[in-house]
Amino acid sequence: MRGHLTRRFRLWRREARPTLALAFPIMGGMLSQMLMGLADTIMVGRVGVVPLAACSLVNAVAHLPLVFGFGLLSAIAVLTAQAYGARRPDDAAQVLRHGLLMSVLMGLAAALSLIGVRPWLAVLRQPPEVVEAADTYLILFAASMFPALVAHGMKQFSEALKHPWAPTVVLLGGVGLNVLLNWVLIYGHWGAPAMGLDGAGWATLLARSGMALAMLGYVLVAAPLRAYRPARWSGRLEWQRLRGLLALGVPVALQHLLEVSAFVFAALMMGWIGSEAIAAHQIAMTCAATTFMFPLGIGMAVCIRVGHAYGAAQFSRMRRIGFGGVGMAAAIMAVSGVLFMTAGRPIAGLFITAPEVLNLAAQLLIVAAIFQIADGVQVVAISALRGLNDVRHPAAIAGLAYWVLALPVGSLLAFRFGLGAMGIWIGLAAGLGVAAAGLSWRFHAKTGWAACHWVRMTNKCSPSADQDGTLAPLLPEKPGTQA
Repeated sequence: MRGHLTRRFRLWRREARPTLALAFPIMGGMLSQMLMGLADTIMVGRVGVVPLAACSLVNAVAHLPLVFGFGLLSAIAVLTAQAYGARRPDDAAQVLRHGLLMSVLMGLAAALSLIGVRPWLAVLRQPPEVVEAADTYLILFAASMFPALVAHGMKQFSEALKHPWAPTVVLLGGVGLNVLLNWVLIYGHWGAPAMGLDGAGWATLLARSGMALAMLGYVLVAAPLRAYRPARWSGRLEWQRLRGLLALGVPVALQHLLEVSAFVFAALMMGWIGSEAIAAHQIAMTCAATTFMFPLGIGMAVCIRVGHAYGAAQFSRMRRIGFGGVGMAAAIMAVSGVLFMTAGRPIAGLFITAPEVLNLAAQLLIVAAIFQIADGVQVVAISALRGLNDVRHPAAIAGLAYWVLALPVGSLLAFRFGLGAMGIWIGLAAGLGVAAAGLSWRFHAKTGWAACHWVRMTNKCSPSADQDGTLAPLLPEKPGTQA
């Protein structure tokens, strides 16, 4: 028995190391994207409550097309990872060719859709002064979504081929450029006019454009990716390839849309309460979204490594990779939960000094502390399912958790029971908990013994079983070839 447990521990530890090795640079890249929003929030917050509320409104509305695009382009990483695991570089090259086109088209669609929302901001029952302040910033932010999505598509491709550090360096460089431009354009340094919130919009546009050019240059020129670039870029597009990307990407995009739209609607409900509630929500959401980048990085690494194992028909490893990532994410988010619980007020004080906003943001961070673990578990579980091409059921689980449970409960607590902003956040916490439980169970069902038995009966893996209770891989795992 002791030897059996020792062997199981070694198998799980063997998968944890490469997951962390891939996750760390991905975390850095994802965190850098959040740091750009964090820098905008902190630096705009020094200008005043109304500019901060306007920044929150635009970021909330812009998240819908932007996150839809991120979900759609996640298909690039999944299909590239599966082609890499199956040792089919030509397939990966075609994913790049078609994925780049999809990134360009999605970037244009996201920018135009946000500009189209501009005349309707007043209909959302937001304070008039906030809508007026958001006008130019919304146009600039919309323009920045095109380079942001092109850069993200190339980032997905590079990371799926186990080259995550170059995207991380590019994104971190973009954050530094954004902070510098914010300092110059928001406050009017180096002879530039003090543009306030509009200066933050210009800074975001310029920084994201630089990131897109750098990522395109790396993917198209870097020697380590040479074998995975198409021999011809001008060949006829294959509808089957595009359909495969869309079949995988659209359900993921819808799942992202369901989740993020719930948080966007929560931000709109904050506007029904007042400008202070919007500003406090923006501060707490920025903090929660920043810590979320850590489990998101683990989830993306898990998705890629599950895709590698799936493509190589190494089915015995997928469960260890997935649940190992879930455990790591839960541990990291437990630490951030303790931080929010014990230091919520000093953290909120970094953003703003207005007493009403500061007190409310500190209270919301206590609720954020409670749902941190659930947030980390759900993102890794859904990412692991994505590596298995399982995307439709997770989207349904997300829809039920956020729109059937989280928002109705939050609205009821906020407006019927008088809890205000706290009630909305309690509803979001409940939705995250249900999503974490449902998605974890789904991955358990997809990778458990019953599922492996079905795979064996369809001759997709060998009939012999590992001693740890899962089936042996069809392809032998040779030393030095771990995905």
